Parts: sequence; structure tokens; C-alpha cells
Amino acid sequence: MKRSRTAALLLMGSLPLCLTACGDDEATREGLYTSVDACVAQTQDRPTCEQAFANAASEAAEKGPHFDTRAQCAASYDWDRCEERRDSGGHSFFGPLMTGFFLSQMLRNGSPMTGFTAGPAFRDTRGQWGRPDPAAGPGPAYGSSSRWRNSGTAGTGGYYGSSARGSSGLVPVSSTPDRAVTVSRGGFGSSFRGRIGS
Repeated sequence: MKRSRTAALLLMGSLPLCLTACGDDEATREGLYTSVDACVAQTQDRPTCEQAFANAASEAAEKGPHFDTRAQCAASYDWDRCEERRDSGGHSFFGPLMTGFFLSQMLRNGSPMTGFTAGPAFRDTRGQWGRPDPAAGPGPAYGSSSRWRNSGTAGTGGYYGSSARGSSGLVPVSSTPDRAVTVSRGGFGSSFRGRIGS
């Protein structure tokens, strides 16, 4: 009788821990957005969308495709979206304006956790979207100095974060614009499920 009572007490004591751990549902929500409003429609988080847009816009010139002439830029991007700019080293170049931005957030039990990553996106004249290569490193985290690095994708006539003109380009992406995709993983499980924002 005493042994059964002890076992029952131990089980009751561990129940809150199990409920807490087993109940956690961690996920990553990612999206390619063409405007802040489109981001808000998917995430219901205007402050984060506005900050993500601002972060991406501030990085677009430095990390976007660089071309020696406007004509070279216009061969891949619309002429009226190609502008002359200067990088942080003072070097002049032509590059396309940012046409979208990526936002990635960690979620726990459906609620955003602290911090996010964001970066600029560019759409060429064929309608293809491009972004920095995430495999080369994590995206720039809000409040962090970490940055995406280019892996050397060729074929676009520009470069991304490189010191050599025309050495590499953006990484193509197939994300549907203005649709958030959530990949979720339970606290103690290893199964994944995808969910597209409505």
C-alpha cells in the first residue's frame, strides 16, 4: 500500500513537467512579402513587419546585385528600378530596388518568440525572385550583426556582397509571395507538419 502511494505521488509530481514540455509546440513561420500590409495580413504583427521591412531596406543596396552600368542592370531588372548607388566602401554601382522582403519568426504555441530574421528580395524581369543564400549562414537577426553571405551563384551578371563585379548573383527562390508558411515541431516529437497562412 505504501509503495503504491509513493508511486502515485511521484507520478503526480511529474505531471506538470510533462504537460509543460509535451504541450510546447515550436515552429518557424517564414514568408516572402511585397509590402508591410501583406506581411501584416499573414502574421497580424505590424511592429515586426515594419521593422523587418526597414531592416531589409537598409541592407538592400549593400547586399543586392551590383552592376557596372545601368544597362547591365536593366538586362535583368526593369530599367526604372535600376539606380546608381554607393556601397559602404564608397564604390559606385547600379543595382535594382528591393521589390520584397523575407521574414522568419520562431513561434512557440502559436505566439512569436523574441527576435526574427529578415532580408531583402529582388524580382527580375522574368518574374523570378532572388535572395541571399541562407545556406551560407543565418539571416541577419534583429539586434544582431550576423549577415547572409553569398555562395557564388553565377549566371545573373551581378554579384551579391562581393568585391568583384559580375562574379555571382542571387539565389533563386520559389516562395509564393505574400503567403506565410509555418513548419511546426512538437516539444517531444520529431514529426513535422506544414501550414500555409490564409
